[in-house]
Amino acid sequence: MSIEVRPLGVRCNLACTYCYQHPMRDAGNFGPPYNMEAMLKALEAEGGPFSVFGGEPLLIPKADLERLFAFGLERYGQNGIQTNGALIDEDHIALFRKYRVHVGFSIDGPGELNRLRWAGSVEATDEATERSIGNLRRLLREGIPASLIVTIHRVNAGDEAKRARLAEWLVKLHREGLQSIRLHALEVDTPLARRYALPHKGAAEAFIYLWERIRLEAPGLQVDVFHDIFAGLRGDDSRITCIWHACDPWTTRAVRGVDGDGRRSNCGRTNKEGIDWIKAQTPGYERYIALYQTPQEYGGCQGCRFFALCKGNCPGTSLDGDFRNRSEQCEFWYALMEYAEKRLEEVGITPISRHPKREALEAYLLRGWMEGRNPSIAEALRAVEGGPTWTLPVGSPEHGDYTDHGDAPHGDHWDG
Repeated sequence: MSIEVRPLGVRCNLACTYCYQHPMRDAGNFGPPYNMEAMLKALEAEGGPFSVFGGEPLLIPKADLERLFAFGLERYGQNGIQTNGALIDEDHIALFRKYRVHVGFSIDGPGELNRLRWAGSVEATDEATERSIGNLRRLLREGIPASLIVTIHRVNAGDEAKRARLAEWLVKLHREGLQSIRLHALEVDTPLARRYALPHKGAAEAFIYLWERIRLEAPGLQVDVFHDIFAGLRGDDSRITCIWHACDPWTTRAVRGVDGDGRRSNCGRTNKEGIDWIKAQTPGYERYIALYQTPQEYGGCQGCRFFALCKGNCPGTSLDGDFRNRSEQCEFWYALMEYAEKRLEEVGITPISRHPKREALEAYLLRGWMEGRNPSIAEALRAVEGGPTWTLPVGSPEHGDYTDHGDAPHGDHWDG
């Protein structure tokens, strides 16, 4: 779970071509004027460490940014921020150091590899990229904790030369102190973004290429997408990221947002209509019950051996922007899971996708969702390996006619 405070909503100094927040901007929903007292009160109620998020959070006046960091350090002993890094200056670096701020950068590579993170012109974009990378390297030199998100697309991984240059850049950053990166598959929310998304097979090849290069040349650099897939297929989902867990888009468990007026909100990846919906009180898992039963030709996951791990993946990437469907990136994720499955089998590890009690494992997850719970894979494995055989409830799987439909009240406010 992460707590994100968004004082400026989706306002940003850049106009990244593929940004998933564009539906919000197109609808004019940039976010309410912020109220420091309301935000601090909401963060107090959240009761845990938070990250300052955007848009671009460094557009916040420094005095207010410092007030948020001071609160975070006093209450929770740490802070976080996610930024493109182009606006970082000496004052910000002093704040990061003073208030123990972990700085997450969003950069897609050096030079022209980063040009989808648009700053208005080629020249301005390249200058912003140079500042962002320079600031990342400076923080690494000065021992300020930093990590990196890289979105993979045609501009930075569309051919072998681009992939090689991106890999060399990441390896070099690791030698300068970078310890972890997150590779994102480009989320398609607009026709323009679709122009730059790699075909699913090409995206999988790019991810695997980068992973294999990093394993050989920078083995200490954690690539959390592959960490998640290997751990999940081994049945350990205790520390894997949100896309591998059953997420209710009306009340995203992994992201608890605090908007500028103190209102609670969800992960912005689910805001397909350009509306930042108020967080529901009670999560429901109907999406996953339905996906398990729905044939793949109708947008479901029926019969997929990777369902226990994948669960149709992130609702923010669903087919046709409809969270009831599985992810439109299904073919991409399937290829990565198949790759990891093969690697595990080569070293004598049976992945959950090949578990002799896989159907019982899936039945345990389904029963939990029907009861309004969200059991982990690890819990399900303990149950099926150490107890009675789990089967689906009486009813017709073809029609989803369960004796317990898993209905749960949703409420109309956030589940604090």
